[in-house]
Amino acid sequence: MALSNSQYDQIMRGYEQKQLDNEYRLRERERDAFLAIPELEELNHAVSSLSVSKAKKLLSGDPGALDSLREELHALTLKKQRLLADHHLPLDYLELQYECPDCKDTGYIGDRKCRCFKKAIIELLYEQSNLQEILKKENFSVCSLDYYSRSHIDPLTGRSSYDAMKTALKACWEFVDTFSDEFHNILLYGDTGVGKSFLSHCIAKELIDTSYSVVYFTAAQLFDIFAQNTFGRRGDQDPDAQEHIYDCDLLIIDDLGTELPNSFTVSQLFICLNERILRRRPTIISTNLALDDIQSIYSERTFSRISSNYTILRLTGDDIRIQKKLLQKTT
Repeated sequence: MALSNSQYDQIMRGYEQKQLDNEYRLRERERDAFLAIPELEELNHAVSSLSVSKAKKLLSGDPGALDSLREELHALTLKKQRLLADHHLPLDYLELQYECPDCKDTGYIGDRKCRCFKKAIIELLYEQSNLQEILKKENFSVCSLDYYSRSHIDPLTGRSSYDAMKTALKACWEFVDTFSDEFHNILLYGDTGVGKSFLSHCIAKELIDTSYSVVYFTAAQLFDIFAQNTFGRRGDQDPDAQEHIYDCDLLIIDDLGTELPNSFTVSQLFICLNERILRRRPTIISTNLALDDIQSIYSERTFSRISSNYTILRLTGDDIRIQKKLLQKTT
């Protein structure tokens, strides 16, 4: 996944701030140390004066100036270290301290991104996904089929809620495993509280943890952003928000149908889904609406895009949130 320019710039500004903070903290330590140990400040001045004088000798052609500089600097360094040790301070107290010693808080080791840069990418992607907190609780590691009944038969498909969820879970893992190689979209629809949003969260965590950009919105939030962009009511909105929606690696639209549908939302949904299909950017939609309702509310052409480009997964059963509350009361 390639970072956008704005994402890259945001991370690099973070590194620039770290470097400024490191310099500031060093100046603070120097001030405290020089007040407590005046000899340290004298030694610092001696190092500066020595470097200047030896540089002049080097420029004038003195061949022994460099070796002499190294020896005298080493002797001064040893004196500083003895003073620091005598006052129970770390030997590197008057040196820059880095959050990441590998890259010295630059983000790069040579021309290669440091491990801390990769960590910064993931942290930024979590922040921008709108899912940072919920993914700590909703992910594949806590997924259980125990809440899905083998005897609850869906009259529409003739399948049990257990079998439907098992099939959906397999499809979601395949979506993750082939994400970098294949273009897929998923529509999750069916009963309330049976794990549609949960499955989209599971997928989101797996992809963010491998540095893909995932953006999550409820349908109402998504259409509000489109309205702000269309009618000029941007407020505090990121000016690149709509482009990011079209171009992020995965867009999740949750609870489609809970917004107030009108001609604007219908047209914007088509534009969004169509644009992402053209760019081959995957989308996951979850909704409590039946397929016929999606077609009647959002138009034949939108439903055509979904039916021809999405894996459609139907989930049924009893509301898991109610099941969990009942279990809590009995324990």
